[in-house]
Amino acid sequence: MAAVTLFPTTVVGSLPRPLWLKELFDEIHAGHVSDSERDRLLDEAVPFALALQEAAGVDIISDGEWRRFSYVAVISDIASGFTRELSGERGGKYWHTVTSAVQSKSTETLAGHARFAKTHAGRPIKVALPSPYLLSVRLWDEGASRDIYPTREAFADAIVPILRDQVIALAAAGVHTVQLDDPHLCLFVDPRIRETFADADAEAMHCVSLINRVFEGVTGTTRAVHLCRRNKGRRGWVGEGSYDAIMPALKTLDVEQLMMEFTIPVAGDVRCLRALPERISIGLGCVDCRGDVIDAPDTIIARVEHAMEHVAKERIVLAPDCGFAPGNAAEIPLDEAYSKLRNMVIAARTLRERHG
Repeated sequence: MAAVTLFPTTVVGSLPRPLWLKELFDEIHAGHVSDSERDRLLDEAVPFALALQEAAGVDIISDGEWRRFSYVAVISDIASGFTRELSGERGGKYWHTVTSAVQSKSTETLAGHARFAKTHAGRPIKVALPSPYLLSVRLWDEGASRDIYPTREAFADAIVPILRDQVIALAAAGVHTVQLDDPHLCLFVDPRIRETFADADAEAMHCVSLINRVFEGVTGTTRAVHLCRRNKGRRGWVGEGSYDAIMPALKTLDVEQLMMEFTIPVAGDVRCLRALPERISIGLGCVDCRGDVIDAPDTIIARVEHAMEHVAKERIVLAPDCGFAPGNAAEIPLDEAYSKLRNMVIAARTLRERHG
C-alpha cells in the first residue's frame, strides 16, 4: 500500500467486540479456557478486526484491542503487582488494584502481538497504552496500595520505566504509532473537575511530565497521545470544556501527534489548534463514536474543512473521537463502527480530491 501523505485516516484503538468474544473473556476469567486455547482463538479473532478496518479503507489500523480484557487492565498483562477482584464500589465490575511492588513481566507480549498484527495486515499498525497518570488514578487505592506506594505519584513513578520499555519494544517491532491514552489529562478542561484540585494546572503539568518521561528519546515510531473527556458509550461523556484550559500543558508534550476529539458538542471550537506547535500533527476527531447516528461523509468533510481554517491541511489526520469500545462490555454494534470508518475514508478521499 502506498503511503498516504494528505488526510490519512486512523483509529484511536478499540473496536466493538462481538458477543462471542465478550463471552470468551468471561470464560477465560472463569478458568474454563486454557492458555493455549485462548491464544488460538484470539489469533483467529484479530485478523477479522484488521480486515474490517482494511475493508473500510483505514490507512493506519489497530488490532481492535481484541486481546485485552480492557484498555486499562492491559497493564496486568505486562506487569505484576496487581490484584483483580469484583468491586461493589465500581458498579460490580472487575477491577485491578496495585497491592505490591510493580515489576515488568515481559516486553515481548505486546510487541509479539504487534508483530502478529503486522503479519496479517497490509497497513501500518498502531498500539495504544494507558498513560502513567491514568493508571495512577484508576489503580492506586489509599487503603490497599499506600503501604507499598505511599502516594499516587509514587506509583506513577514506578510505572514509567515499565511503560517506557514497552514503547521501545513496540518501536523495535515496527509499530507505526505508539499512543498513550490519557483521558484524565483532558478532564482538566472541565471547571468542575479543576475545582477539586488545589492547583489543577500543576496537576496537568505533572501528567505531561510523566508522558514525556515515557517517550523520552524514543525513535522509530510516531509518538502520540490520545485526549478525550471520557467515553461512556451511549451514555456520553464526563468532562466538558475547551482544550484552551490545558493548552499550556499540551504545548510542552514531546510528541509528534495529538488525538483530539471535536465531534461532541462540549469539546469547544477547533480554533484552539492554532496554539499548538507546528511540530505536532492533529488526529482530528471528526467522527462520532458514542451515538448511534452514522455521520455522513459530507458532515465529516465539513468538520475537517472547518479545522483547516486554523491548522495546515498537512497536519490533519482523520479519526473517530475515541475508541469504539471504551469498556470491555461496550454495546456499540460492530457494523456501526465499520460504517462510521467507511464514511470517514470516503470523506478523506474527497478531501484529497478537493485540496490535493
